[in-house]
Amino acid sequence: MHRLFLGLLPGGAPVKKSVSQYQALLATVRPRDLAGKTCRRMAAEELEDLHRLDAKLKAMKAELKAAVLATGSHLMDIHGIGPAGAARILADVGDISRFPDRNHFASWTGTAPIDASSGQHLAPPAVPRREPPAGHVLYMAGIVQLRNDTAGRAYYRRKLAAGKTSMEAMRCLRLSDAVYRQLAADAQVQEEAGPGGHPGASLTSSAAGLSPDTGTSDQPLPGPAPQTLPPPRPAPQPMAPAAAATRRRARGDGVERPPDERR
Repeated sequence: MHRLFLGLLPGGAPVKKSVSQYQALLATVRPRDLAGKTCRRMAAEELEDLHRLDAKLKAMKAELKAAVLATGSHLMDIHGIGPAGAARILADVGDISRFPDRNHFASWTGTAPIDASSGQHLAPPAVPRREPPAGHVLYMAGIVQLRNDTAGRAYYRRKLAAGKTSMEAMRCLRLSDAVYRQLAADAQVQEEAGPGGHPGASLTSSAAGLSPDTGTSDQPLPGPAPQTLPPPRPAPQPMAPAAAATRRRARGDGVERPPDERR
């Protein structure tokens, strides 16, 4: 958009504006030459595409939020984790019980520092080269906390004042521990709630059926009903060729007789 507005406004338009702000700015532009009119038309078409994409993103965000809430998760209560981040973590983690403790979870997310020292050589902790998707979600959550007035930003600034580097101070936020505690708490609540999703639910069904009980109205009859129609006659079985030839010889069919017997 900035490239197109360079041909419409002196100096172009400010960057990182919303679609509605760009549309309001474009409404004030009235070019007279052919090149300006073409740039304005192209900018209007791109703004329409952006407006359509924004609507799709909002619908997808609402769908993800509903799906996360349907699982009973409270990850979105952590500042900086939205519907997309919570859905990414839930999809990657699966069952939180497969992690023995928070340290294993931090190692899996790639947020645990790796000791790079060897003997007398002391080196700062290294980070894994390949960051898992869940680790990227935690990193973005930390960036969001630093950009807003949160307890995480105050803690981050205290660590910087203590001599930590920016990456070390961000690692001290231990967002993986907060996510691990929340996932463990949600799993415990769901386990106490039972399979029905509510406290006190059990596997015993109140409706009659095969699982687990059957009502009296669904019990089978004591025996089969008497037949009112005669049984069907069995169909005649086809005779073997050897048996058919023997029967024809017994009847005399196809046997050459003397001339006197033919009369």
